[in-house]
Amino acid sequence: MAEITTKNITCETGLPAFIAIPADTSRPLPAIVIMHERYGLVQHTLDLATRFAQEGFVCIAPDCFFRHPDQDALHAGDARYDITDDEAAEHLGTAIDVLEGMAEVDNDCIAVKGVCQTGRHPLIIAARRKVAAALVWYGAAQDREWETNDLYHEPLADVIAKVDCPVLGMFGEADHMISLTHVRRFRNCLEEKGKSHSVHVFPGAPHGWLNDTMPGRYRRDQAEAAWKVQKDFLQEVLSPAYDRTAIMSRFDCVSSKDYDFSKNVRQE
Repeated sequence: MAEITTKNITCETGLPAFIAIPADTSRPLPAIVIMHERYGLVQHTLDLATRFAQEGFVCIAPDCFFRHPDQDALHAGDARYDITDDEAAEHLGTAIDVLEGMAEVDNDCIAVKGVCQTGRHPLIIAARRKVAAALVWYGAAQDREWETNDLYHEPLADVIAKVDCPVLGMFGEADHMISLTHVRRFRNCLEEKGKSHSVHVFPGAPHGWLNDTMPGRYRRDQAEAAWKVQKDFLQEVLSPAYDRTAIMSRFDCVSSKDYDFSKNVRQE
């Protein structure tokens, strides 16, 4: 069996990125821009990009925090680096431009995925240019997302109003940062703005439960179930048969009867 191709590139803007390309490129393929968590472009994100390629997607993972002066501290979680919505849109736009210039890519089937700290950014780019889907993993739901500040120049509700693609939202019941109230607010906004969405809450999943390099927070069963939901969602919305004039509205939330957000704690 032929293996996927991976390479590191530097975009014209100076943005570093990792690209994974499926073995079979006999036809134009769907593509994913995947954003990393707060730790920068670490192995976990490279593994996810590789997994996407193994499943038939061209995937690019831009290093959106490449300007941080201490990458080792960033990767270890000992430093934080924030980017504005405008900076995120610039980086994502650059990554999409790279994909659109590749013969292997179907330019009508480019989705964007954000995780944790970058969770809102697929919505930011989807409000500014054409993308096929926005994938939000345990981000874009806390109270600060709905406000304006030095990083966020537009409240999330106004951003969502401009989004013109289906949105996938993936959250964990045991998240210590995002409550079920936060998730419902996010879902309700998508509903009120008339945006196609599929929002899911996975029982017993803490913040960061997709990251298998962090044993304390990784939840294999929930992660694999969520990956299948994501795969099915992409297969549906990237299909030529998908009706973009219709509104998809799905909310799947499983939680315990005695759910108490105040008891959720950070996992390592």
